[in-house]
Amino acid sequence: MGNLTHPAEFILMGFSTTRELQKILLPLCLALYLLMIAGNASIVAMISFDFRLHTPMYFFLCNFSLAEMLVTSTVVPRMLVGLMTERDTIPFGECLTQFYFYFSLGTAAFLLMAVMSIDRYVAICHPLRYSAILTDNVCLQLASGTWATSFFSMILPAVFRAKLPFCHSNQIDHFFCDNAPLLKLSCSDTHLIELWDFFLAVLFVLSSFTVTVASYIAIIITIVRIPSATGRQKAFSTCASHFTVVVIGYSTTIFIYVRPNKNYSTEMNKIIILLTAIVTPSLNPFIFTLRNEKVKEVFRDWLGLLRSL
Repeated sequence: MGNLTHPAEFILMGFSTTRELQKILLPLCLALYLLMIAGNASIVAMISFDFRLHTPMYFFLCNFSLAEMLVTSTVVPRMLVGLMTERDTIPFGECLTQFYFYFSLGTAAFLLMAVMSIDRYVAICHPLRYSAILTDNVCLQLASGTWATSFFSMILPAVFRAKLPFCHSNQIDHFFCDNAPLLKLSCSDTHLIELWDFFLAVLFVLSSFTVTVASYIAIIITIVRIPSATGRQKAFSTCASHFTVVVIGYSTTIFIYVRPNKNYSTEMNKIIILLTAIVTPSLNPFIFTLRNEKVKEVFRDWLGLLRSL
């Protein structure tokens, strides 16, 4: 690379160390990606077009499914191309664009999970005031504020990386332009950038996690106080699916990104990010629908309508 400041392109190493692994991952990841698109697109379509799902809970679920679908689509198609070729290259500008949208959309997904937990808190802890608190205008403001905050917050990190000199190598030891592998290629001091990244991770991931945990603590206390077993079971069933997604999503992200010291195993990160980028989003539609009677009812009606056509 010599003294090259901005390489024309990066080489994504992906899973190139084991060719046999690539042959296994290609059909598996392709199937999971198509399943993820079909599942989340179905949720978005049902919530958008069926009036029975025009409530705050499903409105936020629609936004979350959209975010999951988009964030996965920023990395998985490129990864599939890399699995099919021996040398996967990505232009410098496209690499930074992928970085920006991956972390912007990922941030939106976490903030939406916090908003969804607030929605469940109001529904269970203040049921009589639910419609007065979460009006259409409030829901729209929460959703639009979440998306706007996520995209604006990632502008500076992307600009910082655009100005970095990359002179060590142009080989990114990952299947997409992730944060740490990209910074490793820079020949300048990146401590301030890493500190800023850590600050953003704490600000958005840990703060949204704190809001979510606080909401569920209040929810659990309220559910325990419900006198009837049927009432407790009904209240718990409305939160169980969301809580499952929260545990999976936050545990993996905190492990990878919310750490000031980035000295960790790249191979381990590839596997964990692969799980969060494609496996979890493909399971989320089933997690949300299998325990939700209203969504299952709408889905059955839609299937019946399609069969009649």
